[in-house]
Amino acid sequence: MIETIKMGTLKWHHVLNPSEEDLQYLRDNFHFHPLDIEDCRSLINQRPKIDVYDDYYFLILHFPYYDKTNTFLRTREEKIFWGKDYIITLGKAHWVVSELFRNFRSKIERKEEIGIATSDSLLYKVLEHLMKETYILLRKIGDHVDSSGRELFDKRAIKTIERISVTRKNIILLNTIFKPQLPVFNKFESGEIEGFAENMEEYWGNILDYYQKMWDLIEDYSELIEGYSKTFDSMQANRTNEIVKILTLISSIILPLTFITGLYGMNIHLPLQEQPYAFGIITGLMMALILTMVFYFRKQRWL
Repeated sequence: MIETIKMGTLKWHHVLNPSEEDLQYLRDNFHFHPLDIEDCRSLINQRPKIDVYDDYYFLILHFPYYDKTNTFLRTREEKIFWGKDYIITLGKAHWVVSELFRNFRSKIERKEEIGIATSDSLLYKVLEHLMKETYILLRKIGDHVDSSGRELFDKRAIKTIERISVTRKNIILLNTIFKPQLPVFNKFESGEIEGFAENMEEYWGNILDYYQKMWDLIEDYSELIEGYSKTFDSMQANRTNEIVKILTLISSIILPLTFITGLYGMNIHLPLQEQPYAFGIITGLMMALILTMVFYFRKQRWL
């Protein structure tokens, strides 16, 4: 279904979950390239890009969002046709785009001033809202990274492993989203993408600043979570070694005691067997042996 709002001569067409009829309408009325229509038809996420034509641009951008469990990140693909007097947003739109569209429509119905006169300004507004929402999401990822750092010394290892694993997975997804798109946004500031309005360089530079700032955050988070992961692995290895060491020392102490008790449990004549205080003497010897071994282990700094 194609929804449209008008702002003077400027139009914003919002196509949520486009049908075959919607795509055919766009092709017949706007004469978009067949490959662009095919990209809009595809259910598989395309690589981020901006295609330049004589009278329009075609953008494919990716933005992260949380799944229904609010745990794992997913990728939302935004397809945008950008012409001189129109913007067309297609696909399973990010909720920010749909909300902005409804907000503009409500203002127009109330005859409020929107302050947007060109397609370049409208595209900037859409991208700005997406950037701001993505930045909020990144700060939430940052909180998870900080929580992982605080939980490093928590004895509940399973909880820490789960948090680090989930955060690492989300950061990896952010890398796959942001890295391929950086050259796309660089084209705006470099002037390679001229657009249709004048004096937009500072605005495109602002979008790139947003994006570069978020990319820097992702790199910082990636380094931190990798460091936390390695630290946690080292701590777990040390804990395991300590446990193994203690168990080994206990086994070393018990081994001679087991030998003595087994020896005196045999049905043969042994020294002290006829002594009335044999039990006390043997028990004392065993305790002395334990103390001697503990003293030796401590002297060797094994305990």
